[in-house]
Amino acid sequence: MILPVLKYGHPVLRQKGVRIESITPEIQTLINDMKETMYAAKGVGLAAQQVGRALQLAIIDVTGVTDRPSTLRLHGQPADVAAFMPVVLINPQVKPAADPVTGPEGCLSFPEIYSEVSRPESVEVTALNEKGKKFQFQCGGLLARAVQHEADHLNGILFIDRMTLEKKTELKPELHALQASTKEALKMKVRV
Repeated sequence: MILPVLKYGHPVLRQKGVRIESITPEIQTLINDMKETMYAAKGVGLAAQQVGRALQLAIIDVTGVTDRPSTLRLHGQPADVAAFMPVVLINPQVKPAADPVTGPEGCLSFPEIYSEVSRPESVEVTALNEKGKKFQFQCGGLLARAVQHEADHLNGILFIDRMTLEKKTELKPELHALQASTKEALKMKVRV
């Protein structure tokens, strides 16, 4: 089932996700719905907060992006990124493994808003998969950027929090309009 993606201004986007202790049928359904939602929205990642659930759960699939390469290492060996996708990250822990680089980012919760954001070029990740099994990997390029972007969501951090002050000031009218629109929609829902 395709779920509505919450937009900037919705309070759930600022909530830190609760750890998932077991993979229940409800969690499995949520994972499947999040995959379907991410693909329908043509995104490369989706966090549970973006569909209204404050949980430590994110889905990523970078295979559709050809102009921004990704790297992947499993057990210290280079691995095929496409064969690893989509990746489900439950309770992820992300550690920087390289110096920061600046690159473009967007977000399904911020339609048509993009910015350059500085993040470590590669990261080491430990998480549970959708079967509840622990796994580890190291990644770089777009995959590393997507992992960090989604991990931020799981902690209530949005990509606008990582923008330069200049860029945030430049985007202020668009951000304000999106936030106001979301809050108005929430008020209308309460009234119904």
